[in-house]
Parts: sequence; structure tokens; C-alpha cells
Amino acid sequence: MADDPKPLPSVPQSVLELSAFNPVARNNPHPLLQSLQAGCPVMRDETARVWVLSRYKDIRDTVNDRTFVRHPLNADPGSITARLVDPERDRRTSILFLDDPDHARIRQPLAKAFYARINKMRPEIEAMVDKVIDAAPATGAFDLMEQVAVPVPVLVIARILGVDESMLANFRQWSEDVILGLNPVRTPEENARMLSGATALDAYFAELMQARRKVPQDDLVTDMVQLQASGEAKIEDDEVCLNLQALLVGGNLTTTDLIGNGIWLLLTHPQQAAALRANPDLAAQAVEEVLRYEAPVQVTSRIVEKDRTVAGCPMQKSQPVFMSLAAANRDPDVFEAPQAFDITKKRASHIAFGGGPHICIGAPLARIEARHAFLKLLARYPNLRLPEQDLVWRTLPFFRGLEKLVVEA
Repeated sequence: MADDPKPLPSVPQSVLELSAFNPVARNNPHPLLQSLQAGCPVMRDETARVWVLSRYKDIRDTVNDRTFVRHPLNADPGSITARLVDPERDRRTSILFLDDPDHARIRQPLAKAFYARINKMRPEIEAMVDKVIDAAPATGAFDLMEQVAVPVPVLVIARILGVDESMLANFRQWSEDVILGLNPVRTPEENARMLSGATALDAYFAELMQARRKVPQDDLVTDMVQLQASGEAKIEDDEVCLNLQALLVGGNLTTTDLIGNGIWLLLTHPQQAAALRANPDLAAQAVEEVLRYEAPVQVTSRIVEKDRTVAGCPMQKSQPVFMSLAAANRDPDVFEAPQAFDITKKRASHIAFGGGPHICIGAPLARIEARHAFLKLLARYPNLRLPEQDLVWRTLPFFRGLEKLVVEA
């Protein structure tokens, strides 16, 4: 007879209670998210001055609704969303927070060039994944994050962009610094780190763009400056620079977490790892199930553009709406046995990459890297296992990934 399910915790009262700032949520956010979804699926957090949605349908409808806006300068000045930017300094932003018409003007040529580059480089991308995994220890215990999950994405995105591979350690550090910009409650020290990383990346990409104008190469930076020169992309230099940085940062850290979370899940569910080894055709479905079950990005947001009803509740202009992608992807109204990790089951579409015009631009690349990494790791290490260890999860709020994952070959 199956054990009775554990009782759920009390309904959370704030969005930060659901984030990595709360040690309970950092360790395992899902019981708290279940409580929220069951007890208060449309929650008003007056301290953070935001709404929080947790049902799949409400979130899917909201991310696909083009009338919402994104830029934090449009948010209630007292909300945590407004803290993401300095109104005097941060008017420029990447496509992550841009609204139309600027969002479409920049994203469309960037996405077209980026996707063409990924398709052209797919064999090379898979070869880079192989190279990193082949260089990992053949036997014994090692940190999978350090040896595989961290180096793979930064190597791949660097090669796509055309940046100097001798600088990979710098790019990884600058990425860690810049992504602090997505923490709405940064400390002064974190703010300084963020600015330092952004300044370094600005300088590097500005110089690289000038170099590619003089001597074109087979890379995305060349693609973008040539699109500018032809008039096909009506984008200023600082806009190209900022969005190349966003690709570097986004394609780096979240894909690291996708690979780490996926291997952790496969090794803690050995029947699933065995199923994937027996049937490599399940690899694409395995990636989707990892994204559904333990997505690297836990939250996305929009801002109400005028007084209106959202998810059945009256909301006011400028109020931010936080959406728990992690809760939506385990919504029992949409997914059968949502708390079970099962790569063999064809499920409804998850929303781990958000949706609508702001759906994650790096999703196709993340899928290629993760799919190949899972297959290669399980093939190279037929007896890969997790030794006893205390897992340490990222402390960056609204992201989910492991700091370290010791495996034994």
C-alpha cells in the first residue's frame, strides 16, 4: 500500500517566500508551489507590490497576451520589479525587457541570424559537447557541474558569437555578474559586480564588432554587423552589443542548469536513465520532461498596461504580474501525475521557456545542447551514479540550478 502523501505546507504569503531566498524553497520549492496553486492561485503580495499567478491556463493566457508590457520602467515604482532598473541609468535594455516596436525591430533580425547560425553549426555544436565530455575523468568521482555543465554552454555560445575562447573563464564570470541584474533585491556589492561585468562585456563586444567590420569571420557577430550594413537590421551598435551580451549570459547560465538538473533527475530516477539508454530516441522527450519538472527559470513576469481583469481578478495599470512557471508545469489540471518525473510519457506542452513574443530566444540551442549532453553522458558512463551528498542549489532568486553535483563513474 502506498504511503499517504505528505501534507502540504501552509499557503505562502509572498513571492520571495517562493524564491531561493527562502532556504526551504531553495531546497525544494514544489510543496510550497502546490499549496499556492491549490489555495491561492491568484495571490496579491502587498509587500513586493506584485501579483503572483500559479495556474497553467492563467499563465499561458498572460504570456501570450501582447497587450501586457515588460520594461520595469513601466512598473509600480514601489514594486520589486521597479528595483530591477535605475531609472536614470537603465533606459537601454535587451530584448528581455523591451516592448514593441523596439522589441520586434531588434528581435526579428537577431532571431533570424541566430537560428540560421545554430542550424548551420549543429554538427559542430554536438562535437563541442562531445569534446567537453570526453575530457572529463573516465573513472572515479567528479563534479559534473565543473567538468561538463558549466564548460559546455559557454564554449558553444562563445563559438557561435565568435568570441575568443581564451576568454571563456572571463565570460563565465561576467555572465554570473550580469545576471545579478535579474535579482530585484540586489545588495550594493552585487550591484557593483553587475555594473563591472556589464562594463567589461560592453567594451569587449564593441571592440569585436569593429574588428568584424574590418575582417569578417564565420560567426554571429559578423552576421549582425553585415545585417546592419545592408540595412536589413535597423539596429544601433549599442543595441547589437547589448543583445549579444544577453545571448551570452542567457545561453550560458540557464543551459548549465538545464544540463545539471537533467542529469540529477536521471540519476535519481534510474529507471528513466535506463529507458533513455535503451531508447535514445527518447532524448528529445527527456529534455522536455526535465524542463517541465525542474526548469532553470522559475518565474517570468509582465506588467499590466491598463486597469483590467487578469485571471479573474481586477488589476491596476503598472502592477507587475509574476508567473510561476514551475507551478504551472506541475498543474494537475493539465498534467497527469504532475509530481512524477517520466520521460516515457508524452505530455502537454510545458511553459518553461515562457511564451508569446518574449518566448526564450535561446530555446532551440538549449534543447540541442541538453539532448546531446544527456545521450553522450549516459553512453560514456554506463554505470554513472550519485554518491551520497548534500545538494547546494543556486541562491539567485527565481532561478533553479545546482552549484555542484558530484557523480561517480
